[in-house]
Amino acid sequence: MAIPKFQKFFRPLLEVIADGREYSMAEVRDRIAQQMQLSESDLAERLPSGVMTVFTNRVAWAKAYLTRAGLVETPRRGAIKIRPEGKRLLEINPPDINVRYLREQYPAFREFFYGNQESRETETEQGENSSTPQENLERAYEELRAELASSILEKIQQNSPKFFEKLVLDLMIALGYGGSRPESGKLLGKSGDEGVDGIINEDKLGLDVIYLQAKRWKGTVGRPEVQRFVGALQGKRARKGVFITTGNFSDEARDYVASIDAKVVLIDGRQLAELMIDHGVGVYTERAFYIKRIDNDYFEIDLE
Repeated sequence: MAIPKFQKFFRPLLEVIADGREYSMAEVRDRIAQQMQLSESDLAERLPSGVMTVFTNRVAWAKAYLTRAGLVETPRRGAIKIRPEGKRLLEINPPDINVRYLREQYPAFREFFYGNQESRETETEQGENSSTPQENLERAYEELRAELASSILEKIQQNSPKFFEKLVLDLMIALGYGGSRPESGKLLGKSGDEGVDGIINEDKLGLDVIYLQAKRWKGTVGRPEVQRFVGALQGKRARKGVFITTGNFSDEARDYVASIDAKVVLIDGRQLAELMIDHGVGVYTERAFYIKRIDNDYFEIDLE
């Protein structure tokens, strides 16, 4: 089954610790996972960033919200305990325990939820969705990144093939090939490229060379085009090649490079845009957001 949305963790979390004992969060997660009958694959699902599992993230945010409402407390690091108000809530047993209920019933949570906003609409959509704030942030980042990748490919198509060849060279250097030395890369002229658009000298003496092919295409690059590039590599007695296109590669083309001795890497349009974003080629940082956490070690230092 799919992992329930994070507001669905409020009641199970309270029920797991309802006896008033102090529990470790690891124990709480194990009991909730059993109660919800989550599979190993469910528990292994990760956030887009890959830094945490979706399950762990949702349990953590459920704890954070219940803490803000005064229903649970953290007696020590990594532990949780229900408070009297939490027990009373379970005795009341409302039909649903969600963000709206916490906001309406607990002033402390309402203050936390709205912060210092001047406009406090009781029916706001904020927080009523089924994802945690971190999930929303990561999803928004992925959407912005996807839009940027599409814009990059559009810009490339608007420029000349020669510009694209230079872009490929810039990207390879940004990736660290040639020791990131600008002079390590070279574009070859159309008249004598023999199926190769550029080269990267991985060392200063040029003993190890990577040959480049850049195709500014909108469609699919098939096996024949890749075979011609491999033939050009063989003609130069080369062992390494990178074929980059703004389009896609056919399955036959990918199967072909997997079966040959020469090391040839195929990079399609989507991968190209992602690499440009990751290595700062043709993009700039407009604004950076940092997610910070409590440094528990700092607060445990006793100076008395």
